[in-house]
This record gives sequence, C-alpha cells and structure tokens, in this order.
Amino acid sequence: MTGPKGNEKFGLLLTLPAMALLGAVVLYPLVAALTTSLFDQSLVLPGRKFVGLANFEAVFDRQFWPTLRNTVVFTVGATIAPVVVGFALALALNTKLPGRAVLRGLFLMPWVIPGVVVSFVWLWIFNANYGLLNGLLVQLHLIDEPVVWLGGPGTAMASVIVAKTWASFPWIMVMLLAGLQTVPHALHEAAALDGAGSVSRFRHVTLPHLRGILGIVVLLEVIWNLQHFDMIYVLTHGGPAGSTTTFAVAVYDTAFKAFDLGTASALGALWLVLILGLTVVYVRVTERGEKL
Repeated sequence: MTGPKGNEKFGLLLTLPAMALLGAVVLYPLVAALTTSLFDQSLVLPGRKFVGLANFEAVFDRQFWPTLRNTVVFTVGATIAPVVVGFALALALNTKLPGRAVLRGLFLMPWVIPGVVVSFVWLWIFNANYGLLNGLLVQLHLIDEPVVWLGGPGTAMASVIVAKTWASFPWIMVMLLAGLQTVPHALHEAAALDGAGSVSRFRHVTLPHLRGILGIVVLLEVIWNLQHFDMIYVLTHGGPAGSTTTFAVAVYDTAFKAFDLGTASALGALWLVLILGLTVVYVRVTERGEKL
C-alpha cells in the first residue's frame, strides 16, 4: 500500500477505532436523545408516542425560564468570583512573597479533592444546627442566631456559588500565574522609568499580555458551570423552591424523578443549544489567539 491513495487508506484505517468510539459514545446517545425529545416516553412504562414539539412547548410553559435564570445566575457568579480570587492570588504569588512555593501547593488542595467530597465538606460548613460558619459568626457576634444558609431562597444560591468558587479558583490561579510569568520584566521596568505607577503598569502592561489566557479561562469556566451538577445537587437538590435548579438538575429530576424522558430530552436539547453557542465562541477566541 504505497502512494498518496495508499497513505489515505492507511490513515483512514487508523482513525476507524476512534470514529467508532465517537459514534458509540457521543453521536448515538445524542441522536437518541434528540429523537426522544419528540416522543412521550416514560422511564418506567414500555412504549412511546410521537408528540412532535409538544415536549418543547411543555418545557417553555413550565420550567425553562426559571431554570435559565438560575443557570445564568449560577454561571455568572461561579465564574466571576473564582476568576477574581484566582487572579488576586496569582498576582500575590508572582511577587517575592515568603513561602510562596508552599502556598502554591496549599492553594491547589481544593482542586485535587473530588467534587462530591468538597460538596459534603461545605454541606457541613453551611449546616444550620452544627455548621462551622454559623458557629464562627455567632462567636464573633456577627449574628444572633444560626442562619439556614441552604434553606433560604436568598442565601442558597450564594452558598452554592461560594462552595463552587472554593473548588474552582486553584486552576484559574495556576493558569494566570503561568501567564504572569511570561510578562517581560523589561516592560515593567521601562514603564516604571516613565513614571507609571503599579496600577498603570497593571493596566497597560500586565493585562494586555493576559488578555488571551484570561479570555480562555473565563470561557472554559462558563461552559463548565453551565454543565455543573454534583455540588448543586449535594448541597440543595435544586431547592429551596427551585431557587437553585439549573439545567443539569432539571434534566436529572425530570428524567429520574418524574420518569419523563421526553420532556427531559427536550430540556436537554435546549441546554445543548446554549452550550454549543458558547463552544463556538470558545473555538473562535482560541483561533484568534493562535493567529496573534
């Protein structure tokens, strides 16, 4: 098997196992889910009935907009907060801080702990009866009585975002710290000689060099937070009163609690469209960064 055609056939043979795996693991479940969204199908009853777009209409009538609002609130909060914390720590660790090597290792701990374990740790911290947070705030006389952090619509989402921030900031810190170490010191020295202060140097020297990596970090966090499930489900199960029900939780509850596969598939299809849109943005930003 020689020549260009032979090389093409050989290359095709090499890709067949990967293509078969892609079709079995990704394409077939995707097509099956999109097909199921057009049927009235139960998880516990046999058979199904074609209903067209009725499942999508049911989703828009009942749960789409509240779920979208909760997903956007969680995604925005769980993206901005860890980026701010990670950026601040990256800036601090990029200086000649005593013990910075040890601190880098310590700050990575939340990232290496499994998400479910982190969720149960924060479940204990936020517990209204014996939680660490309430005990600490009472001892400091900041509150008079324990607060039900995960039981109130106004505090549940904020609590989940805090927990997710604790688990997410380490990888953001590492990425931005790596970017900070590529900023030429000569540029900072030249700006300082021209009379630029620390804020001005950060704005005109540091940020332009980090624009590409910062954009990729933010986009990845947004995409991952749109799909996040475990921490929300462990802490609140989507409650109270649906105030923390995101797309991931709504699809799970509809499919495995209400046993309505058709509606769950329709909700998942709309969720997929949202994620695909952000994925396209991510790919374009990445390609633009490679061209620069």
